Amino acid sequence: MAAEEGLLLNVSSLPAPGFARRRRASQAPRGPGTQQRKALKRKFQWPEEGTQPKQKARLSSPQAKKLATGPLRPIKGLGPPKSPPKKSLTECKVSNASSRTSVKTSSLFRNNPEIPDVQRPSVEQVQERVFTSDSFDQLGLHPHLTSTITSVLGMSCMTSVQKQTIPVLMQGKDALVRSQTGSGKTLAYGIPLIQSLQNMEPKIKRSDGLYAVILVPTRELALQSFQTIQKLLKPFTWIVPGVLMGGEKKKSEKARLRKGINILIATPGRLVDHIKSTQCLHFHQVQWLILDEADRILDQGFEKAVTAILNAVNTNSEKRQNVLLSATLTDGVARLADISLHDPVCISVVEEVGGSSSPKARACLSQADRALPASAERDTFAVPEKLQQNITVVPSKLRLVTLAAFILGKCKFEKCNKMMIFFSSCEQVEFHHTLFQTVLAEGLETGGLEPSLLPPLPLVFQRLHGDMKQEERTTIFQDFLQSKTGVLLCTDVAARGLDLPEVTWIVQYNPPASLAEYVHRIGRTARIGSQGNSLLILAPSEAEYVNLLASHKINVSELKMESILSCLVKDNRFVGNRGGNKKFHSTDPQEVRRRATVLQTQFENFVHSNMETVQQAKKALQSFIRSYATYPASLKHIFHVRLLHLGHVAKSFGLRDAPKNLSTRAVPKKRKNQRQKRPDLLRKNWGHRRLAEVLRSEYSSGLDSGTSQVKRKKGPSNLGNPKPLR
Repeated sequence: MAAEEGLLLNVSSLPAPGFARRRRASQAPRGPGTQQRKALKRKFQWPEEGTQPKQKARLSSPQAKKLATGPLRPIKGLGPPKSPPKKSLTECKVSNASSRTSVKTSSLFRNNPEIPDVQRPSVEQVQERVFTSDSFDQLGLHPHLTSTITSVLGMSCMTSVQKQTIPVLMQGKDALVRSQTGSGKTLAYGIPLIQSLQNMEPKIKRSDGLYAVILVPTRELALQSFQTIQKLLKPFTWIVPGVLMGGEKKKSEKARLRKGINILIATPGRLVDHIKSTQCLHFHQVQWLILDEADRILDQGFEKAVTAILNAVNTNSEKRQNVLLSATLTDGVARLADISLHDPVCISVVEEVGGSSSPKARACLSQADRALPASAERDTFAVPEKLQQNITVVPSKLRLVTLAAFILGKCKFEKCNKMMIFFSSCEQVEFHHTLFQTVLAEGLETGGLEPSLLPPLPLVFQRLHGDMKQEERTTIFQDFLQSKTGVLLCTDVAARGLDLPEVTWIVQYNPPASLAEYVHRIGRTARIGSQGNSLLILAPSEAEYVNLLASHKINVSELKMESILSCLVKDNRFVGNRGGNKKFHSTDPQEVRRRATVLQTQFENFVHSNMETVQQAKKALQSFIRSYATYPASLKHIFHVRLLHLGHVAKSFGLRDAPKNLSTRAVPKKRKNQRQKRPDLLRKNWGHRRLAEVLRSEYSSGLDSGTSQVKRKKGPSNLGNPKPLR
């Protein structure tokens, strides 16, 4: 009886006794500590994915570990032991509560690759002067048009591209225009277009049909260009503009075409669709053909569509004025210019700092000089002068918390900022929008902050990508356009031509596949001479991307990851269970790391709260790996899929472990008609098979390229049972 009571008393000292301990207490122990350790191992098992480990925190507390591994104390007498002091009970509760956050999240600051010292060579950046001292009165425009530009658009002086382009287009010449983003290229072709149409005698009518066709790559840019043309046409009510773009009802678009449109802004795909199916669409009166963001039109695979449009216009209208505009010139644009332009004037406003060449010298009329912008200047990019470009090198495990800390630091604890964050896929936009809207924006107005530290407006997250419905895309675009603060998570669908005022920060969470896309992304801020900032987040293996930027005369500054994470000390939502009322300084690295861990834990708790969010995180991770594998061959030494650490990358999506079935889906399937020339490759490659198994561990790196999975030849396969020789 004494032995039984003594055993029961010792087990009762364990915190939160369970059914397994009561069952083992009735049996005689084989050793002093072996029996309890086996019971604890049997009791605390890891839960399945998607559930919260409730009992796991108790095991990691110091009291539980000590009782599980230490020997039992001998019992003197038959009476019950003295109750422990109140102080030890309090310490036990605090320790158990505080260990809950550390158990669920593995260390974010261990087993990370070393962050290299970023070498930022100093280069002379290519710039262009945005504004000039010349006014629109000097162009000889219609008085009503001049007053509309001044009163409605609020512009009194011309920009450099407008000063050079408008006189050339008013003379009726073709033009190939290259200028930085946000320099006013829409007005550069819109003003001479409307000046020529309103001056026609007799006055054009709505029933006459198309006089001008403007092609743009995206729907948002089509809406923006349509609104700008509408403002310019305010005094000329007899000229009717219209827009055709995907996502709208074709029936209503056909009705507008039957009524009559004089200036048509359209995306190439939808216009080709109407050319094939709409009989009332004709190009007999077309006198202007304008391709805005011509390089992007070709990048999106619209080459066949542009060719079909050119053939349709050339068949009905041989004499017209053609204009190509872009911030960057590529080989495709040069070929398109040779096909569509006739003896064009090449206008390039860029000039090197300290150079002797003037912008006027860039305009060329000869055939030999026509190739200058496409060859000599193609490797340099003009960026706004007041744009401050930054980069930060962050290990893969810390990418998510670093991005979240940067958003909180700029949009919550500083002055009102308006931010755009670029991702490489629609799935990533959807996942991060749901995650940030739930974890970061929830409870923002309280958050344990003092009233003086509360932001004037709540933090609002919006998303914009190509898989959304057109009505939703239009609504979000207009809301973000009119708002003064907010965060827009988007893909490259918002990277071209959009004029979003008061955008102060551009964050590139996934580096772009081309430097031209980098220039267009950062061009959403610092427009028309205003101030702007940009941040590019790189992994340690991607640090060489800075040298690539420098080789194209782009200067960047470095922001340290520690300085970005230090803003988490200001937010009491990430104190956890240890802080209490104690005030911490942002210079305390241990407190910054602990709060980053607490934030990561909140992300992981939300992701693993149900299977739907887990699948959404896996889908976003899969899309990231697929997009990472599509970098061009010229950038493979920087962005190679085998350089990824699958476990650490999964951590940046709120997943506690790397998914097992991800490596086989990361590589696109081969074509069905692709035949294998080497039969010996059909045999199992055990090296790659072993590599695929190792990838499932968090402490591995790289991805299975899928070379061991080879498609079989057409026809029935009898590798297992070969036919006998005849």
